[in-house]
Amino acid sequence: MKKTGTILQAVFVLALAVVLTVAANAQEVTIALGSEPTTLDPQLREDGGERAVNDNIYETLMARTPDGQLIPGLAAAPPKLVDPQSWEIKLRPGIKFHDETPLNAEAVVFSVKRIIDPQFNSEQISFFNTIKDARKVDDLTVQIITDGPDPILPSRLYWMKMVPPAYAQAPRFAEAPVGTGPYKFVQWNRGESILLEVNNDYWGEKPAIKTVKYRFVEEPGTRLAGLMAGEFDVITNLLPEFTQQVPQAIHIQGLEHPIIILNADGGPTQDVRVRQALNYAVDKEALAEGLFEKYAQIAQGQLLSPSFFGFNKEVGPYPYDPEKAKTLLQEAGAAGATVELIGTSGRWLKDRELVEAVAGYWEAVGIKPKVRIFEFNEYLNRLFDRKTRADAIFVVSSNELLDADKSFSAYYRAGGIGSSNSDADLAALIDKARSETDVDRRAALYHKAVKHAHEQAYFTWLLNIEDIYGVSARLEWPARVDAKILVQEMRLKK
Repeated sequence: MKKTGTILQAVFVLALAVVLTVAANAQEVTIALGSEPTTLDPQLREDGGERAVNDNIYETLMARTPDGQLIPGLAAAPPKLVDPQSWEIKLRPGIKFHDETPLNAEAVVFSVKRIIDPQFNSEQISFFNTIKDARKVDDLTVQIITDGPDPILPSRLYWMKMVPPAYAQAPRFAEAPVGTGPYKFVQWNRGESILLEVNNDYWGEKPAIKTVKYRFVEEPGTRLAGLMAGEFDVITNLLPEFTQQVPQAIHIQGLEHPIIILNADGGPTQDVRVRQALNYAVDKEALAEGLFEKYAQIAQGQLLSPSFFGFNKEVGPYPYDPEKAKTLLQEAGAAGATVELIGTSGRWLKDRELVEAVAGYWEAVGIKPKVRIFEFNEYLNRLFDRKTRADAIFVVSSNELLDADKSFSAYYRAGGIGSSNSDADLAALIDKARSETDVDRRAALYHKAVKHAHEQAYFTWLLNIEDIYGVSARLEWPARVDAKILVQEMRLKK
C-alpha cells in the first residue's frame, strides 16, 4: 500500500510538472532572428536585430498603428508647432522606466541631446538631422528645436527611443537595457538568446504574453526547421518557396529596398557610365520572380515606395539591357575591371543570394566582381565607414518615416551616413526640400532630386521586398507595415 502511494505521488508530481511546463510554454513565445543585436543601446546603431528586441523594451513619443497611422505614444497628444522652429510636447503623467526613475521632461531632453550629439556618433542620425536642441518647459512639457522649419518632426519622434538619463551613462547600459515599455530585460546569453519578461507595472494595455525569448539563427533553413518542430513561434525572413509548408505564413508589403551603393568618388565606379552599366546589367524581374517567388516588386529607380512622400512617378527602373551595359563599360575603359562588392548574410531575406546574383549579372557583362560577405557587426562598420568606401556595398534600406527625407539624408546626400558621393547640387536640393513647408514645392524638389540621382546612377536599384514571417499555429499576430515585431500585439489562440 505504501509502495502504491509512492507511485501515485510520483505520477502526480510528474503530471503537475507537465501541466506547469505546458502552462509556462503557453505564456512564452520564442522569436528566431537572422542576426544577433550588435548592442542593446537603442540610440547607437542602425541594427535590425537590436530594434527587434528593443522595440519591446523602449518606447517613443509618437507611435504607429499596425497599418501605419501616426498616434501619440509617450506623448499625451501630437506635438504642437509653437513657432516655425519649435514643437511643444506634453507627456503622459505617471510613467516610469523599469528602474523606477520617472519619464519626465528631463529624460526627454537628455534622450534628444544624447542622440544628436556629434560625439555620440549615432548611426540613426539621418532620422533626426533637423533637430538642433531640446529644452524643458515644465516637468511634463518639452520643446524640441529644429534648425529650420521641419514639417515631419512628429514622424521623427516615432523613431527616437527615450532612455533613462542616469542609467544610460552606466557601463552596463548597452548590454542590460532599461526602458518604459511593456517588457523588461532579463538576460542576454551571447551568441544564443535574449530573454524578456512582462513589465507588470506597464502604463498601457497589459500584454497577454508573459515571457519572450529571442534566438539568433542566421541560416533560414534552420529557422524554418525550428518553426516546423515547434521550437519557434515567429521566424523572420521566411523563404518565399516555403510559404505553403509552414503553419502560418504572414506577408505584407514592406518598407525594405535592397540596393547596391556605388562609390562615385573613387575606383572604377567613379565613372557614371560604369554605374549606369551596373544598373543595365541586372535583370530585376528575374530576381523578383526567381529569388522571391514574386513576393517583391521592381524598385522604380529610387529608394522610395510609391506611397512615400517625394516618390517621382516619372522615374522608373533601368531596363535589363546587358548589351548596353557592355557598350558603356567599353566606352569607359572599364571592361574587365574588378569591383569589390560587400554584403552580409542572414540579416535580410536572401541577402547573400541577392548579392551573389547581382555579382553574376555583373560578371556576365565583363566586370570582375570581388564579393566579400562579412558577419553583421563588421559589415556595419564597413557600411558606415566613409573613409574607406568599397566600390559597391549592398544594403537593405527601410524608411519608417514614409518620407523622402530619411532615405535621401542617409544615402543620397553627400556626407550622409551611408552615401558614396560628393554631389553638392544634390545635397543642396535635399537640404532645401527638408525645410520647405509648402507641400507642392517640397514634392517638386524631391522629384528633381530623384531624377538627378537616377541619371547619375548613384545606386544599383533592385527591388522592394515583402516582409514574410513564418508563424506557429498557436499564435495570432497582425504583421505591421513598419516591420516592428511588437510582442504586446501578439495573442495565443484559445
